[in-house]
Amino acid sequence: MRVSDEVRSQLAVRFGVLFPHLDERQRRLMMGAEARILGHVGIRAVARAAQVSETTVRKGVDELEAGEEALGRVRRPGGGRKRAVDLDPGLRPALLALVEPDERGDPMSPLRWTVKSTRSLAAELSRQGYRVSADTVGDLLRSRCRRCPTTGRAQNGPLSSGPCAPARHAAATGFVPASPALSPWP
Repeated sequence: MRVSDEVRSQLAVRFGVLFPHLDERQRRLMMGAEARILGHVGIRAVARAAQVSETTVRKGVDELEAGEEALGRVRRPGGGRKRAVDLDPGLRPALLALVEPDERGDPMSPLRWTVKSTRSLAAELSRQGYRVSADTVGDLLRSRCRRCPTTGRAQNGPLSSGPCAPARHAAATGFVPASPALSPWP
C-alpha cells in the first residue's frame, strides 16, 4: 500500500503547525501515532512528511506500544553533557594551583577572593591543555566559596585599593573637594 501525496501533504501541514508547540518526546509520540494509523508504510511516510529520521518515528511507535507513563521530563535522567570536572579530574587541582597564590581574604573564612579574572584563568588552563571556558571556571570557583571581582582587582574590605577606592573613601567620610584638582575621582 502506498500513501498518497495528499495524505503526505496533510501530515506536513499538521506537523508544521503543531511541532513548534511540542517538546521532543511529544513530537515523537505524535509521529508514532500517525505512523500506526497509516499502517505498514506509515513510518517512512511520516518520516518524510516531518523531515526526520525513520528511527525517530520508529522510536515514537515503540514508546506508544510500550504504554510508558509520562516521565514529566523530555530526556531521561543522566542525559546531557557531562561536567568538565567529571571528564577531567585534574582540572580542579590545576585551577586551584593557579588561584591559591593570589587569594585574598581571611584564610579561616569560607569567603575568599582571587585577583585573577575567570577569563585569564580559563586562558591559562587552555594553555595547559584543559578544555574549559570562563563560565566553567566561575562555576568551579563558586563551588569552592571563592569570589572573582568583576573589576579583576583584589577587594579586601570596603575601602580597598583600586580605581574606586578614593571615591569610596570620600563617600564614607563625607569629603567634598573644594576644587576639581582635589577630587578623589581620576
